[in-house]
Amino acid sequence: MKLYLKSVTVLCLATGTAHAGGIDRSGQSVDVLFEDGRYLEFSAVSVSPDLTGEARAPFANGTGSGDIAPSYFRYGAAYKADINDNWSYALILDEPFGADVDYPLGTGYFASTSDAEFTSQALTGLLRYKDDSGFSVYGGLRIQSVEANASVNFVRPVGPPLFYSADADVHYGVGYVAGVAYEKPEIALRVSLTYNSEISHSVDTVENVIGVGSLSTSTEFETPQSVNLEFQTGVAADTLLFGGVRWVDWSDFALDPSLYQTVTGGSALLSYEEDVVTYTLGIGRRLNENWSVAASLAYEENTQNLFTNLGPADGQESISLAAIYSQGNYEITTGLRYIRIGNTTTGVSGTPAANFDDNDAIALGFKVAYRF
Repeated sequence: MKLYLKSVTVLCLATGTAHAGGIDRSGQSVDVLFEDGRYLEFSAVSVSPDLTGEARAPFANGTGSGDIAPSYFRYGAAYKADINDNWSYALILDEPFGADVDYPLGTGYFASTSDAEFTSQALTGLLRYKDDSGFSVYGGLRIQSVEANASVNFVRPVGPPLFYSADADVHYGVGYVAGVAYEKPEIALRVSLTYNSEISHSVDTVENVIGVGSLSTSTEFETPQSVNLEFQTGVAADTLLFGGVRWVDWSDFALDPSLYQTVTGGSALLSYEEDVVTYTLGIGRRLNENWSVAASLAYEENTQNLFTNLGPADGQESISLAAIYSQGNYEITTGLRYIRIGNTTTGVSGTPAANFDDNDAIALGFKVAYRF
């Protein structure tokens, strides 16, 4: 049961982070460490959001934003191998954080033609020690690159419209991962607790405001620390219960270049008032020696806070379905997830500006794995 269902569990959890709280995209799982023997996987997720809003007074009340969230593609890869009976290691490549917002032209919306993109890539190296009682400890380093750009064209409640742009260079930062786990293979039980440190970045940024001028600065921010609690356990023959809780320290994250703060009276391009906790619960079932299936639910609380116009997504509810086909040393896994995005109010300079209601997204995941 463990061999067939493990990959289903991983893909359900992976697609479960698509369009999650803040700008979370990968979930930073370390489940590959618990694969048997030598193992290699490649994964990809395609996400198609439908995110529209409607302006409220005093911002052209009732004007629609159009769909502001382009579809995006996320990939990942991982390799795990044993050193001896007690020691093993893994390498994980993922895109942990990301955002892409593009307000269409010609809508009459107060933020029309504004756009922003934030991308990241991370390579994580982990080393694990497991004793004979089933307990293990693991840890390692993560090197992460980030890059961002934005063009903000906002009509404001007071003063002239804002025409602002920023272009930030690629920057690399280093953080760490530490965790502990317990396994009992005879009942397919595993519980793991993983801490991901914040990673500091100081990004060279060129800002420009029409009518004010340009400024070359260094924008400092941290991608947030997080904790993942993940579990799985057999509940009947060929049946697995799995889930997890992920906490991310988004309240300490702020992308706030100097010139943008100056011309907006201290606002950030992208920030969040509260941390985000994501809950996931699912069940997997082995159908025969080749096929297994799984389903999971995920939930994030709607905070009802005021969000920036470059990040209008407050909470979510979702359902994921996944299936795995195994033949010899190969496994092919697919997963589908439907996300209902929480209703969100955005603001400009602290003034409520728009309501983003009844939005959703669909994520399709695919993974190919090979056991040596």
